Amino acid sequence: MKHCALITGASGGIGLELARVFAKNGHHLVLVDIREPELEAAKRELQAMVPDCLVSCVVEDLAQAGAAARVATHPEVQKQPIDVLVNNAGFGMFGFFAETDWARESSMIHLHVLTLTHLTKLFLPGMISRGYGKILNIASMAGFQPSPLMSIYYATKAYVLSFTQSIANEVKGTGVSATVLCPGMVPTGFQQSVGAAKPKFSAKSSWMVTTVEYVAQFGFQATMKGKVVAIPGALNVLMATLVRLVPRNMVTAFLRRAQEKNRKG
Repeated sequence: MKHCALITGASGGIGLELARVFAKNGHHLVLVDIREPELEAAKRELQAMVPDCLVSCVVEDLAQAGAAARVATHPEVQKQPIDVLVNNAGFGMFGFFAETDWARESSMIHLHVLTLTHLTKLFLPGMISRGYGKILNIASMAGFQPSPLMSIYYATKAYVLSFTQSIANEVKGTGVSATVLCPGMVPTGFQQSVGAAKPKFSAKSSWMVTTVEYVAQFGFQATMKGKVVAIPGALNVLMATLVRLVPRNMVTAFLRRAQEKNRKG
């Protein structure tokens, strides 16, 4: 019997690429996203690519209160046990905290923290009772340090990193594992969506960039192996280590300068 993976934010970017990888590796899929046309297009693509893959779609705004419960009780989700939960949905916001829009920031906190945590809470007990399950939470290199001009985004990703590491320890010996994927720069359109200038992945900076295909494959393999913290790219691994050795105020000042280079206007 095939396992079933539920993937949030599955209509594009890393989420869609993870869906492709899970489908190719014998999983049925439940795709969750707010963008219905893109979600249906993803379903058609995946079914054409892997004809015996059963793909269901759940249209839901995961940044809203009660979203996790609505997903868990959706008829398409109730059809089969969820063996793999991929909490990928997310977005960013750029600017000084005193000037940014609270409604959008509140939605970000709800999506990255409350919905992710609640979905994990809802599906984890069933995984433990069946003696098998995989949780993959998508964080970021942002989770290892603070950053001015993206304060909320970095803080929520730090939560995802810490939360996943904690539950990974709690589920040891149950047949369930928890993995947190921490990619660095990935050209998915994320930078434009947060209100930063369009990034230029030049030859000079290309050594810092990982592709969405590489990140998804890396995340899948880490999840299947039960690895707790998965950092794609040797440079990113090095940076995650070095940031712990450098004084926090120096890291914050450096990131302030880096963020300002991308600020519009």
